[in-house]
Amino acid sequence: MNWQELSAHSHYQTALAIQMELRKGNISEANNGIMELITALSRSEKRALKSQVIRLMKHIIQWESQPQKRSRSWVATIHHARNEIKDIQEETPSLTAEVIRQMWDTCLAAAIVEAEDEMNQDTQINQLSWEAVWEKDYSLAVQPK
Repeated sequence: MNWQELSAHSHYQTALAIQMELRKGNISEANNGIMELITALSRSEKRALKSQVIRLMKHIIQWESQPQKRSRSWVATIHHARNEIKDIQEETPSLTAEVIRQMWDTCLAAAIVEAEDEMNQDTQINQLSWEAVWEKDYSLAVQPK
């Protein structure tokens, strides 16, 4: 059985194939399937985390690049992405802040490209701090003068 190929196409079908191998008494083959399924699920969760980090960074870049276009929708998207990332990390504790730090530059590069495409303009932003992404409050509240 090509577990890697099967798990790349369908986690559900992989689980069914593992069940079938267990019913046949092929413990070793079922174990191979389980190991590959675990690996595939881990990759899937990491891709989801990366996608949300890029989404978050992209909206922060847009927020900083186009202050005149700030909206409640952007605020909601930033908050939603942060919450999705927290949910992913709670469901998969191995996806720590250190994992995010390791993918930071790749995510930032993708976020810059996506932000520039959506804004139809270049941005001057080429770095984002940890604080800007995770801690800064993004809201439309009027700032005191």
